[in-house]
Amino acid sequence: MTILAIGTSAGEQPLDRMEITRRAVGAHDVAIDIIYCGICHSDLHQARGEWAGTLYPCVPGHEIVGRVAEVGGHVTAHKVGDLVGVGCIVDSCQHCAECAEGLENYCDGMVGTYNGPTADAPGHTLGGYSQAVVVHERYVLKITHPEDQLAAVAPLLCAGITTYSPLRHWGAGPGKKVGVVGIGGLGHMGLKLAHAMGAHVVAFTTSEGKRADALALGADEVVVSRNQDEMAAHAKSFDFILNTVAAPHDLDAFLALLKRDGTMTLVGAPASPHPSPNVFGLIMKRRAIAGSMIGGIPETQEMLDFCAQHGITSDIEMIRPDEIEAAYARMLKGDVKYRFVMDIREMGA
Repeated sequence: MTILAIGTSAGEQPLDRMEITRRAVGAHDVAIDIIYCGICHSDLHQARGEWAGTLYPCVPGHEIVGRVAEVGGHVTAHKVGDLVGVGCIVDSCQHCAECAEGLENYCDGMVGTYNGPTADAPGHTLGGYSQAVVVHERYVLKITHPEDQLAAVAPLLCAGITTYSPLRHWGAGPGKKVGVVGIGGLGHMGLKLAHAMGAHVVAFTTSEGKRADALALGADEVVVSRNQDEMAAHAKSFDFILNTVAAPHDLDAFLALLKRDGTMTLVGAPASPHPSPNVFGLIMKRRAIAGSMIGGIPETQEMLDFCAQHGITSDIEMIRPDEIEAAYARMLKGDVKYRFVMDIREMGA
């Protein structure tokens, strides 16, 4: 089928309306009429060719919420009319150890929702800035939030799982002191989730002006990281720190806040490397620096169910499809609280 999308044919060209095709529904496929699609910072990098390997035409978008329009003959988990989501993954090898454990996000054959290899035209996946998508049932997620929250659910498919997965893996919960570095698209979700998990949550920000916002998002305490006295007051006290900042910065200042055997996990992806940490800051307290990337399909479903149970959504600002370039410009300046979401229903207007 031919549908409308928002994409670009070259990195130097602005995103604009274009026509794309979607494959016919196969036996295990689910066709979804897209209602909302979240805007992720990685969309901008990919569309503008700032990451190596962008394939054009590029239609970004991997925070998809919509309604099932058609299912293949062998599909049992979804039916026409269901509210569903699609995140960052639309395929994987389905037979490696990672796939067998529900960790498709670490499969060497993982196929991203856009810019991933596929047999469908044009030879790579096209994302959620579009009216519809066809996805194998394995990678389609159930949404149980109320319908009036659907727009704010969309960013959970990336920002939500990117923060939920490390918090869960490293045991955030009652009796644990958890830090969240950065209060933005990822960080604001980290605060909400860590609070709902029952941890004592400390937000780190470079801006005094974000103190009230962080408390409202679920932080028990807020530390302005430029204030050495505030930082020193928390020395050697954290079980876990989730670092969401996507810009190079001094990791040692935060490593010093971890207790023995504490871990700081990086989920922000800066364009250039962080300064190398002081090895003695690691070895003297058996501290660790780790990384984490989204989550597998079972864990993403778990995250969505957890968020529905606890009334958690992303803080969003809605845009029309024709406002995408303005949204990108604002996103580069950090001028959004905290995620943009595109109303796909406006695509054909």
